[in-house]
Amino acid sequence: MIAINAPAPDFSLLSHTDKTVRLSDFHGKKNVVLAFHVLAFTPVCAVQMQTYEKERAKFDALDTVVFGISVDAAPAKKAWAQALGGITFEMLADFHPHGGVAADYGVMRADGISERAIVVVDKAGKVAWTKVYAIPEQPEVEELLGVLRKL
Repeated sequence: MIAINAPAPDFSLLSHTDKTVRLSDFHGKKNVVLAFHVLAFTPVCAVQMQTYEKERAKFDALDTVVFGISVDAAPAKKAWAQALGGITFEMLADFHPHGGVAADYGVMRADGISERAIVVVDKAGKVAWTKVYAIPEQPEVEELLGVLRKL
């Protein structure tokens, strides 16, 4: 897992909204939550992403954007976002090279999926907080919001 205070590796990934999202575009502007999740169309991941959508106003108030990142292709992320009732934050495809961003952050598993992990990148582009969860575990949104309130 990437170290706290390390510079967050930059990336450029395709979103479910057909945009290319670059992490460095948010430096100096927003905190960023990198929510690495296992796969689209899986139950724990669905609840996780829907929770972030439900709490979107709280993230906005904390000057924070959330990115849901998995090794799925962008068309799968788009279909999944629609199936979840519409996701307005960026769902990013770490598809090619397969899991490259997850590997850069130290959360790529040998079985070809990422860990369920949260990485908080502060406005300066540094890793401020990390946590890896068991695959079936639901990350606590209040814990994450508490971390963001301290930034």
